[in-house]
Amino acid sequence: MPNETRHIHSVDETSYPYIFEQNATVEVKSGDGLVRCNVYRPKNPEPVPVLVTYGPYGKDIHYKDFHAKSFSEVNPQHKSDHSAWETPDPGFWTKHGYAVVRADERGLGQSPGTLDTMSRSTSEAFCDVVEWAAEQPWSSGKVGLLGISYYAGSQWRVAARKPKGLSAIVPWEGMSDYYRDRCRHGGILSNGFIKFWWNRQVITNQYGRPGRQASKWGPDSIEGDLSEDELLQNRNDQTVDNQTHRFRDEDYYASKEYDMGDIEVPLLSVGNWGGILLHLRGNVEGFTHAGSKLKYLRMITGRHDLPFYYEEEVEIQRSFLDAFLKGEDRVGWSEPGKVAPVSLVLRKGDVGFNDAEKEKAYPRREESEWPIARAQYTMFFLTPDLGLTRDEEKASERGKLGYPALGTLEKPECLQFATEPFDDETEITGHVTAHLNVSVTPDPAGPTPKDIDLFVTLRHISPNGKEIFYTGTAGDPVPLTKGWLRVSLRKVNKEHPKHREWLPHRDYTSADVLPVIQGEIYAVDLEIWPTNVVVDKGGKIVFEVSSGDTQGSGIFLHNDPVDRSPERFQGTNHIHFGPQLKNYVTLPVIPSKV
Repeated sequence: MPNETRHIHSVDETSYPYIFEQNATVEVKSGDGLVRCNVYRPKNPEPVPVLVTYGPYGKDIHYKDFHAKSFSEVNPQHKSDHSAWETPDPGFWTKHGYAVVRADERGLGQSPGTLDTMSRSTSEAFCDVVEWAAEQPWSSGKVGLLGISYYAGSQWRVAARKPKGLSAIVPWEGMSDYYRDRCRHGGILSNGFIKFWWNRQVITNQYGRPGRQASKWGPDSIEGDLSEDELLQNRNDQTVDNQTHRFRDEDYYASKEYDMGDIEVPLLSVGNWGGILLHLRGNVEGFTHAGSKLKYLRMITGRHDLPFYYEEEVEIQRSFLDAFLKGEDRVGWSEPGKVAPVSLVLRKGDVGFNDAEKEKAYPRREESEWPIARAQYTMFFLTPDLGLTRDEEKASERGKLGYPALGTLEKPECLQFATEPFDDETEITGHVTAHLNVSVTPDPAGPTPKDIDLFVTLRHISPNGKEIFYTGTAGDPVPLTKGWLRVSLRKVNKEHPKHREWLPHRDYTSADVLPVIQGEIYAVDLEIWPTNVVVDKGGKIVFEVSSGDTQGSGIFLHNDPVDRSPERFQGTNHIHFGPQLKNYVTLPVIPSKV
């Protein structure tokens, strides 16, 4: 650091409806640095429970500066002088008897050190912050975690470490599996979002970065600016690391792993059906595998930034946290069986997208388990004439369809298989899989292809022939769901305890790599992310197999020129049909409750 550390902790008891402490310091127990926090607490002298967030976006960057348009649309009850992106608002929560601790992750904001987001060391520092919050004189000793996206995904890891004082977590749209949910979908690098996120939202807030205050991106670093060389040395670049490392047994990914079964605190996992490229899978799998005796899954729709602040959703958050942090259980969260473990919103009808008011028309239903036990996993067979049928005989007809292996988002190459109009209203809710028989052949004078990347999409067509879109993460129109697979990583570990017939488990290690030889046919099983839809009578489902990202991918692109090089992937991909080469999509059809 260019200057000596100086005392910068301040306490303001008069300027706001709450007490505001800026830059309280938490010493990291490993002895490797410190974390600085802001504390917002009620003015009454009684100890209160604490909500903690720990992340990269700047504890001192106001929401209106971080994302002005989003802030303009936030529920006014959650706007205060210290509102911040994706975190609980201090004005609201202090009014309801909570302290809020907002910590800058190490290497970011006002916390010096190495910027290494989502790493083991930063999770350990988060654990230290939780224990610190539980020990403060203004704290009741009970800590809860509440936040969106990054502030949700980090909760799984710290909860598995069982820090003293942690009493409940609410991961709101938060991926739980770093490799499978976020970085490498089916083994394919998801580079587009990582690049956008890293360059706009992370390194702009690196500790020591010059000019932050001038650009309204929080105050300048306390100990002063760092040179560009020092900044480079003080960060591990995710855009580089994720491109370089391909397998879960490499230290880069392995160091971020943890056992979901170690999570024991009460859990409310809130997933979004529209989060089909980042968080959705993590919320569902985190709920499924957490060891908590009291755990709940709540599904919502809408953008990723706004529903967290909806009045009705905040009341869910508050009643859950009150139950476990205050001992005030108004609805029965703490009584097994009193509250349904699963609460689903059902996407029925065409209400458009990015319209919160219209999405209120979606009905909600409670279930006693996930996946829904009465689901009927129904095979819809692909046919050479681009049909999608329950008639297995038609799937036995011989044929072969091909498409160029490396299309672009502007000009995707794909095959679309459509059902006949449904005879009755049909609900599909749960995990989706596909079984395909695929091969690759080279282009004339082209390189010899050595792998196949499969991109699949499930789409919903209304009775009038129009595709129905849903609200995606950023408010963009998205289809029902998507799935991916790199064929060289097709190996399924059926002996793994997480393997299920309706969700094939892959280890994605360097030892799992299998050859892909031109002209050879490979039978593969794809995991497609969970979904929900109610198809009206006369509606259709379309299953799309493509050469790359298609409509609905938004900024979540898989187009890295190194990861998907023409030398390895260029050619023509094929789907093969025949008596021994049946292709099908398995959909979880939900019969009506009797």
